[in-house]
Amino acid sequence: MSQEKIKNIIEAALMVSVKPLNVAKILSLFETDQTLELERDDILTAIKSLQEDYEERGIELSEVASGYRFQARDEYAEWVNHLFDERPPRYSRALLETLAIIAYRQPITRGEIEEIRGVAVSSHIVKTLQEREWVKIVGHRDVPGKPSLLATTKMFLDYFNLKKLSDLPALEDIKDFDSINPDLFEELEGEAKAAEKKGQDAETDSDENIEVVDEVENAEASTTGEQDDANSSDEDSVDGKSEEETDEELAAAAIESEEEPDDEVSNVVPISN
Repeated sequence: MSQEKIKNIIEAALMVSVKPLNVAKILSLFETDQTLELERDDILTAIKSLQEDYEERGIELSEVASGYRFQARDEYAEWVNHLFDERPPRYSRALLETLAIIAYRQPITRGEIEEIRGVAVSSHIVKTLQEREWVKIVGHRDVPGKPSLLATTKMFLDYFNLKKLSDLPALEDIKDFDSINPDLFEELEGEAKAAEKKGQDAETDSDENIEVVDEVENAEASTTGEQDDANSSDEDSVDGKSEEETDEELAAAAIESEEEPDDEVSNVVPISN
């Protein structure tokens, strides 16, 4: 059998398979032909040749954790998605946080996840992750209660187009969730923007309240100062008037005291001889 025919058989098998095929599975396709003595390197050579053939095509031969598979290139996903009537599933922020913690800290117990998140982890979340075959129980922690240890699966790596866990992006490098999976993280991005806007609005309201309070206090202080000046002016006016009136009264009293003897003398009728 020619190398070209071997490559075509592998291509056909990968096209019709619903799951990725690893090298061992591909080798099993040729077990019935006793004339062939294919080795692992022969399969890898054929796969590499196929990858080169599809470099300028709309699909690519990609390697993931479970093996090799054909898939649409990322730049054509916008058009290919129109073939599917059902919208992709949405996942809550709590589920995504739980999955991320398991992926980066595995194996890990549910209690340890709760300690990191600061809130309880719903049993429904763990059940959903297990039903999706993204997470599985790999053992039990040797502590009282023997809590289950959770870890990610090959299905998780396949879904996110990863070959191994070391292909996960470093946490400090994750800045744009859309670059990982737009459909999966769209809701998460929306929640983050809403929270940011809410914080900005609250800060603006706080600043406006402070300005209003300052204006009211300044207005009250100004009014109080004007009232004090007015009262002080009135007191000075009253005091000044009282002193003038007192001086006039004293002067009038002195004049009256001088005039009274003259009036008495003028009223005396002289006695004629």
